[in-house]
Amino acid sequence: MPWKLPRPLALALVVALAGCATLRGIAALRNVDFRLTGADGTRVAGVDVTRIRDYDDVGAADVVRLGAALSQGRLPVQTTLRVRADNPADNGPARLVRMDWTLLLDSRETISGVMDREVALPAGEGVDVPVRVEVDLLDFFDEQLPELVDLALAISGQGDRERVELQALPTVETRFGPLRYPEPIRIAFEVGR
Repeated sequence: MPWKLPRPLALALVVALAGCATLRGIAALRNVDFRLTGADGTRVAGVDVTRIRDYDDVGAADVVRLGAALSQGRLPVQTTLRVRADNPADNGPARLVRMDWTLLLDSRETISGVMDREVALPAGEGVDVPVRVEVDLLDFFDEQLPELVDLALAISGQGDRERVELQALPTVETRFGPLRYPEPIRIAFEVGR
């Protein structure tokens, strides 16, 4: 007579195996390295800051445009941050399907958003993940124009990079199913680049 595993024990075994697979998946997911590598198309109140290195490089026409924005009580910054996701070869392929994020400037939480575009993360390769950011600096900072321009330059990756980071909760589709990081991770510019 064939031996049968009792149904409750069989169910418990399946749940335990699935739990082990999920834990292995989360452990592998922690090996995906995220970092900021730059920004594209950064504009401050309509001024293209990709050609500006510090406040002294701001031309007269740009000062007028920035001053006009300040007189209206706003200083909007638009950019696309490049988040680099490096998936080690031994993790296997995965797909980033969502990333909830919060932008921190000078260690202060500013805006939050969701990147919900699917991005393939091939094993052993790095991929740039674009994160579109629009923030009005005057909503969070009471600084003078030179300090605000310096902060905008940091956002663009040209200034003091330590002033900018994302806190993110990535969700990655893996061979074990969708896995969300258990807690936010810090995504920052590499120091010294």
